[in-house]
Formats: sequence, C-alpha cells, structure tokens
Amino acid sequence: MSPSPPEMSPSPGAAVSPSGPGCAAIESNLAEIAGQPAGTAISKLAELSMLSAAVKSAGLEEKLNSAKDITLFAPDNKAFDAIPKEVRDKLMANKDVLTKLLSYHVVMGKKAPSDLVEGAELKTMQGASLTVKGSGENLTINDAKIVCGGVTTSNATVYIVDKVLMPH
Repeated sequence: MSPSPPEMSPSPGAAVSPSGPGCAAIESNLAEIAGQPAGTAISKLAELSMLSAAVKSAGLEEKLNSAKDITLFAPDNKAFDAIPKEVRDKLMANKDVLTKLLSYHVVMGKKAPSDLVEGAELKTMQGASLTVKGSGENLTINDAKIVCGGVTTSNATVYIVDKVLMPH
C-alpha cells in the first residue's frame, strides 16, 4: 500500500473538516475557497449566491475580504427564499438596512465549532449579540440552524445557516 499523497494527509493543527448535513453541497469547493478571503469565497459557492449578491449590493465584499479573523454566519439561498419576495426586494434596494442586516451575520474572531457552546453570546460587527443554543448537529445561532459549520477561508470561519438572522 502506498502512502497517501501529502496534500491529503491532515497536518498537525489543521482545521477540523466542516460538518453538518449541508456540507455535501459545497464539498467540491472547499479546497478552492480555503485560500480565498471571505467575500470572494462566498461568491464561489452556488448555495450562497443570494448572500454573495446581497454582500456585493451592500458594498461589503471588500470589507469581508480585508477583515482579519472573522466568523461569518452565512444564510444559504433557501434562507433568502424564505423571506417574502417583496420584503427581499426592498431589503436589497436599501443599502443601509442591507448593510446592518449583513453586519449582524459577522462576528469578530475566528470561532471554532468548539467555541460555539450553549449560551455563548457572540458580539456582531453590527453591534448586537447572537446567542448560541444546542450542540452537535442541533446547533443554532439565535433561531437559525447551522447546516454546515466550520468552513475555512483565508480570513474567516464560515457557518452556513438555514435562516437570515434579523437584528432586534
């Protein structure tokens, strides 16, 4: 039996592989986005195309790309589809509201899955806090379920969630 190629063997201290039921859909993109900053990385994932469009519309792509060590709770396309179209269209057209909403999905510091423990309060870029509930496969941020957690980009840890988080 030949040894596995070096790029396939985990290096000491390597990030934990993303986990969750929604990870299979992005598996083929993981290597490509690992070296990309967050704003660029989300634009490469078909499941996050609506989030990427919102980020571009709000003019936040460069901010996400230049941020140092952030955690992004990224609503998938189904999350955006759950918002009534007329509400979504108004939101996309209002840059200030869109910026506040998207900033509510960004937390300073790269949060590993082990940092997301029951009751943890995470301070968002928008200024409010998100609350972690549950554990393992039943982890939620506010009331959004994490469908794929611990996705690594060059400057962020991304958690794909099934709802758009609404600031209070």
